Amino acid sequence: MDNPKIGEIVGEPMLITVTKEHHVALARHIARVFCENTGLAHGVTFRVATCVSELATNLYFHTTGGGIITLAAVKRGDRNGVRMIAEDTGPGIADVDLAMEDGFSTKGGLGGGLPGVRRMTDEFEIASEVGVGTRVVAIVWRREEDAGRRFRTETAQI
Repeated sequence: MDNPKIGEIVGEPMLITVTKEHHVALARHIARVFCENTGLAHGVTFRVATCVSELATNLYFHTTGGGIITLAAVKRGDRNGVRMIAEDTGPGIADVDLAMEDGFSTKGGLGGGLPGVRRMTDEFEIASEVGVGTRVVAIVWRREEDAGRRFRTETAQI
């Protein structure tokens, strides 16, 4: 389905369930393979895998039941990229602006996860409601140095 803001979804989206700690590493691996199989260069692959790792970490450590990350190859005009959606039905974030500040953490971590994801992506949105959950949508677009790369047609082997 086309969405003028997101673009056209190319191929089948990949759903990754995160409910256990080892799912964080698995999510990072799946993201890397997904990007490689869509023909994206190492720079895009690295950024997506790192963002997915951070989002999966949040799903595991900051919710009671984990959540789901959806990866989709997207195309807008002549641009190719990967859209990541991380969703949970956890406790929600009381102050999203504060959570987006470098160094803020509710669990004693470094507080770089969500701000880092925002910096590594080209488009970033977060919505959260206390008692309902949180949804993060982020897109990484292929950069100029990756202009010769195209999506391949094979499916990820995961």
